[in-house]
Amino acid sequence: MSTTHDTRTHALQARKVAGALGAELTGFDLAEGLDPAQASQVREALLEHQVIFFRNQDLTPAQFMRFAEAMGEPIEYPFVSGIEGYPCIIEVKKLEHERVNFGGVWHSDTTYLEEPPMGSMLLAREIPPYGGDTLFANQYLAYETLSTEMKRIVDPLIGISSSAQADVSKTREDRIKSDGKSDKAQQFIAEHPVVRTHPETGRKALYVNAAHTAGFKGMTEAESKPLLQFLFQHQVKPEFTCRFVWEANSIAFWDNRCTQHNPVNDYHGFRRVMQRITLKGDRPR
Repeated sequence: MSTTHDTRTHALQARKVAGALGAELTGFDLAEGLDPAQASQVREALLEHQVIFFRNQDLTPAQFMRFAEAMGEPIEYPFVSGIEGYPCIIEVKKLEHERVNFGGVWHSDTTYLEEPPMGSMLLAREIPPYGGDTLFANQYLAYETLSTEMKRIVDPLIGISSSAQADVSKTREDRIKSDGKSDKAQQFIAEHPVVRTHPETGRKALYVNAAHTAGFKGMTEAESKPLLQFLFQHQVKPEFTCRFVWEANSIAFWDNRCTQHNPVNDYHGFRRVMQRITLKGDRPR
């Protein structure tokens, strides 16, 4: 992908970072803003690569919001308050004394909502001297590599997502204590297809995740558990993934409808502070 824009920018370049998914985009300064043609090309890159990365983007909160608004409709996160003046920008942080990181398990963001976000973007403000990488997994590949018989089994299933799953709830506890919304309900439940069709690409993706999927509609917990465990292990095989090594002022922007991500918790004793914006999605089908 290489396209010439107006005189403010050089050619937009996308360099793949792994075979499964992910590309690093270069050729413009997000602080300047994107014209409609540029914004369209960034969105096309997202659809093609599923997660896209930017380096050396020292953005103010207003500039970060402007980029998000060019990509979609920013929405508030249900559990954590936004930074001052920007309710749609939350801090994702792990402090020096904390042992558990926010969202530190493989997941797709907030699938316990009736309309989960179409995407999320993270901007690195402070990073540890090592560690804190983020892994991403391609859920198109996760579905496409299932056997014909397994596809037949999972295609009609409905997954039940809960915000109260123990593993991911624990990763939110520190942030809810410090930045939580006291006026919000503390549990959400939603039902979504186990295999969703991407509304823009038309491709099918596996849409369960270890953080939020509690079981299958119409099945007992005992019946659901073996199949869920298989799917959870299958969908994050190394060959379906890429790994992003953060630098200060880096941005990751991922398509929540066809990826999962997992921030690696390997930097105890150091501070890691990111800012996150999520973008409104639609009801999975």
